[in-house]
Amino acid sequence: MAKHILNALVENHAGILAKIAGLFARRGFNIDSLAVGVTQNPQISSATIVVDGDAQTVDQVEKQLSKLIDVIHVQTLAPSCTVSRELSLIKVACTAKNRAEIMQIVDIFRANIIDISDHAVIIEMTGTGSKIDAFEEMVRPYTILEMSRTGMIAMLRSKEDSKNIDDSVL
Repeated sequence: MAKHILNALVENHAGILAKIAGLFARRGFNIDSLAVGVTQNPQISSATIVVDGDAQTVDQVEKQLSKLIDVIHVQTLAPSCTVSRELSLIKVACTAKNRAEIMQIVDIFRANIIDISDHAVIIEMTGTGSKIDAFEEMVRPYTILEMSRTGMIAMLRSKEDSKNIDDSVL
């Protein structure tokens, strides 16, 4: 099965996330990643949902999401036309001896050290899922003490790709 990225524009109010999650649960469909945030219009949120499934099943889920009353618009985003990112915070054990090595890896991946102590650093990493996976593998030998990762957020590359969206909702 392939990963599919769905983007839903929804009314920004309490309960919409539960409705979306409930729809997936009723269909026995697992959500790999779900990220929701307000758009440039404070009354509308954008939900990026990553799921595994065949094209027919994902198409059916897209249609079911579209039927929810608080959902304004749903579309499946083609990876080739999409910009996507995740955010990760990773706490890595460090000592005075290996701190420079860890800092070099952070620089190579264009990540940021956002907190430092005698025994650990917290690193902020933004990028594609595969970039974050690669970074995680590079720092794993130093001992990852804690890690937190957001879900994917995504959008189409250009306005021309979204002509089918009613501009009045944006």
